Parts: sequence; structure tokens; C-alpha cells
Amino acid sequence: MHKKISIKTQKRSQMIDITQAIENAVSEEGIMDGIVVVYSPHTTAGITINEGADPDVVHDILMQLDEAHPWNHRKYLHGEGNTAAHIKTSLVGVSQSIPVVHGKMVLGTWQSIYFCEFDGPRNRACHVKLIGGR
Repeated sequence: MHKKISIKTQKRSQMIDITQAIENAVSEEGIMDGIVVVYSPHTTAGITINEGADPDVVHDILMQLDEAHPWNHRKYLHGEGNTAAHIKTSLVGVSQSIPVVHGKMVLGTWQSIYFCEFDGPRNRACHVKLIGGR
């Protein structure tokens, strides 16, 4: 099963919790045991898993990425002006794989799946591929 999830971002940099959308896809397909792969086909947006209970964690991650890789840097060469977004995406990565056991994703108590926007706002998408059986 393959599902495309549309995402409309609101800021240049943000992390959007997409856990529920992925859980819905797993439930709809009826996968009992397998793996779900979440993938971003964008060079300036990624996918990560991190704490979902405290929004300060998202703030702190984005702050540190911005401090380490500022939007403007005198040595950047890329003509589009979004080098920082490309770097952040390479660091975060564009996919995550999550086991599915007994019909549920195996995530830690505090873990959420995030779509990470680094060059917004934009209309984006992520792809969900479920592999497994009922």
C-alpha cells in the first residue's frame, strides 16, 4: 500500500507532527505486522522522529539547526539562496522506517513522527509505504 499525504507548511522552518496521519494509514490498510516507511521527496524538507509531548523540544531543535546553519552566510554559493535548508535536510534525513506489530506502530512513549520544513511556507507531500501482512 502506498499513500501520499499533503502538507501545507506555514513558516520557513517548522516541524509538523504527522504521527496521526501515519497511524490512520496503517489502520486503514489493516497491516498487522510489517514496516511503514515515511519519505519526503523534497530536497529542503525531511522526516524525523523525536519527542512529541513537549513542544519546547521542537523549538529547541529548530533553534539549534538555525544557529548551526543560518539562512544567510557570506560563503554560501547556491544561487537559490536556500543552502541552509538543503544542509538541514541532509542532516535530518528524508525518511524513517517504523516497525508495525499487532497493527500498531512501534514508537516510544514520547515519540512522534515529524515532517520537517526548512524552506517554507510551501505545499508539500510525504509518501507512506506499508510493507507487511494482515
